[in-house]
Amino acid sequence: MAAENVAGVRTGQSGARDAVRTAILNGEFLPGERLVEAQLIERFGVSRFNIRLVLQDLAGEGLVEIHRNRGAQVRKVSLAETIEITQVRMVLEGLVAAQAATRVTEEQASELDEIGLLMRRAVESGEFRRYSDLNQRLHGLIRAIAGHLTADRLIGTLRAQLARHQFMLSLLPGRPQVSLPQHERIIAAIRERDPKEAEAAMRDHIASVIEVLRTLDEPGSGSGPL
Repeated sequence: MAAENVAGVRTGQSGARDAVRTAILNGEFLPGERLVEAQLIERFGVSRFNIRLVLQDLAGEGLVEIHRNRGAQVRKVSLAETIEITQVRMVLEGLVAAQAATRVTEEQASELDEIGLLMRRAVESGEFRRYSDLNQRLHGLIRAIAGHLTADRLIGTLRAQLARHQFMLSLLPGRPQVSLPQHERIIAAIRERDPKEAEAAMRDHIASVIEVLRTLDEPGSGSGPL
């Protein structure tokens, strides 16, 4: 019975962590907003013990801050930190793209081509929210092809902290038209099984994201919450 109880606690904690994490990433809880334990317990239907474990886990991911005597809140990520995190992502995702180029199958290459085609159609029709979703799908597929578990785990943590920023970037005027050929270059390099070009293409793509972020930090750029 004791083992069953422990398993039940872990299941409840895991489900609640995923639910709270998704709510944060979807913007249901805003940066700086307090996460009130009583409200989370009522909303997600788990115990206070589990909610406290969830908040500790999310603090470890960088999504939540816990302050003594003030409780937990959604962590604000400054623009300077956003740039630093994206620089780390550039190195990791370059590594992943290179490994994907050495492991890709014909079936996976066809799936990459399909996503690239859908991204082009989304840009041509002005469906930029769909383009953002396809962007996430493409990067996820590349990580799956690479099968680099450590890099995948680290990238997942970093991307979680920047999820709202990435979405906002994809909606900047003209940004999809710039990033589309970059993504197509990445797809072509992986399909051609060229790890050096795949890594270079991925790093160049994310470097361009960093450049956009830096322009948002300039006076009068209207960087706002990004």
